[in-house]
Amino acid sequence: MKFIVSSTYLLKQLQVLGGVINSSNTLPILDNFLFELKKKKLTVSASDLETTMSAELEVESDNEGVIAVPARLLLDTLKTFPEQPLTFVVEDNNTVEISSSYGKYALAYADGAEFPKAVELGNPSSTTIMGDILATAITKTIFAAGNDDLRPVMSGVFFQFSSENLTFVATDAHKLVKYKRTDVKASEVAEFIMPKKPLNLLKGILGGSEEEVKIEYNDSNAKFSFDNVELICRLIDGKYPNYEAVIPKENPNKLIISRNH
Repeated sequence: MKFIVSSTYLLKQLQVLGGVINSSNTLPILDNFLFELKKKKLTVSASDLETTMSAELEVESDNEGVIAVPARLLLDTLKTFPEQPLTFVVEDNNTVEISSSYGKYALAYADGAEFPKAVELGNPSSTTIMGDILATAITKTIFAAGNDDLRPVMSGVFFQFSSENLTFVATDAHKLVKYKRTDVKASEVAEFIMPKKPLNLLKGILGGSEEEVKIEYNDSNAKFSFDNVELICRLIDGKYPNYEAVIPKENPNKLIISRNH
């Protein structure tokens, strides 16, 4: 297995994916990036079992193969290179050799077959939203989500989709934010609770993006697809509290204040 890829292009993609990896994992294989090579397409994945993110990269190759490469070690190595082509060659002695203009580096790799497979969403519903709109919705709500392990439903952001609007809600029982967009709609009614970690990852990637994001979801998982990236995460199980009940309907008092003063 051999491929050639730009050092800065690879580093940029891996830094995004690296946000998925926990600092301490129960399964050692999760400390790795999964590299799946199919001719000129290299798919790199990272997972913490709850969230899996993968990116498809263009490389020079006519090989195929699957390996798992130590994430932290690879990232630290790539950060030392200026822009240049890197050649990755998988050797028989369980090492992958990286050839650069500065010399050769060898990293031990693990069997890619041990890496957990991403969940397949059977018969999902879907909607499409512009990346920056989704990033804005997350930014305006996620700070209000709770951190209480005893009330997991409040530790995420509640997505409510309908044919009239998309609504995003977060609360920790002390503060509540409801963010509604009437310029974006879904084909059918749906509700699900997204955990914070994948939302923070999406917010970091999609801010300012005019890419279309396809959101697919069922009762247990959601998948976000855009550009060359896919993120699949497990949803928070449970019923979100009736937040409408605590929003005053006919409150005559209104205060308008300049945000800058």
